[in-house]
Amino acid sequence: MEKGNKKLALLVGCNYPNTRNELHGCIYDVLAMREVLVNRFRFDPNQIELLTDAPGSSVMPTGANIKGALDKMVSKAEDGDVLFFHYSGHGTRIPSRQPGRPFRQDEAIVPCDFNLITCGGLIDKEKEQIGPSSIIQESQKLCSSKPKTIPFQSILEHLSSLTSINTSDIGTHLLEYFGADASIRFRLAPHQESELFEFLKPDEGILLSGCQSNETSADMSPIEGGGKAYGAFSNAVQIVLKEHSDPLSNREVVMMARKILQEQHVEQHPCLYCSDENADACFLLQPETES
Repeated sequence: MEKGNKKLALLVGCNYPNTRNELHGCIYDVLAMREVLVNRFRFDPNQIELLTDAPGSSVMPTGANIKGALDKMVSKAEDGDVLFFHYSGHGTRIPSRQPGRPFRQDEAIVPCDFNLITCGGLIDKEKEQIGPSSIIQESQKLCSSKPKTIPFQSILEHLSSLTSINTSDIGTHLLEYFGADASIRFRLAPHQESELFEFLKPDEGILLSGCQSNETSADMSPIEGGGKAYGAFSNAVQIVLKEHSDPLSNREVVMMARKILQEQHVEQHPCLYCSDENADACFLLQPETES
């Protein structure tokens, strides 16, 4: 493969089996995504890493393993490469540590070991192309759903049980239990955290989010027919790609996924954050169909 023409992917699926936070569709999501990456977007299977908490997984999607896999993917990248990170699992919102923002909440993903990975930085610098919508549909659903989020208080209670420390500061628990494997955001003083993200430049990436910041993504389980569970947004993207074989822009993928979720009466609104140029760029740089 020519220099600067690689396609690298990390796909993470957390179902949290045998816990009160158990989901059912996240591992299916990443397996379906791997198939479409290989068959449609011509990713080399050897350049796709899967981390799931399926029984028997040799490498679990812990916070340290997810960050390690991301570091490895980035270290192999060259100018012109495509890097794709897909996460299906719970998210949460935690109090911001940045000075002057006492009521702001930061978003984080919840690895299988609860070693939170904060998501700040990317969308703070990127332009909102498709964002909040106030349209709410109320109708009969064909699937039961579970929100893919764990409340902050539940996260705090779980970590407190591990550390036996009586504090509401989430960073204290993460540093005590995970040490150097905790996210860098919790290992820095608040003023250092602000300085860290000042160095990020615009146009550093493209973010397709399954829902708005005031919503939660849904883990769907068919009520009848014994079908497979799935993530609502991941499934909507899969439907869009199956119905449209020609290349689609990032904007088109998100807008079409929104329409599908609306038709399914799922109350979440996918969003797109990126530059104007990347909004209209081809999703995952799909190769043109050979005639």
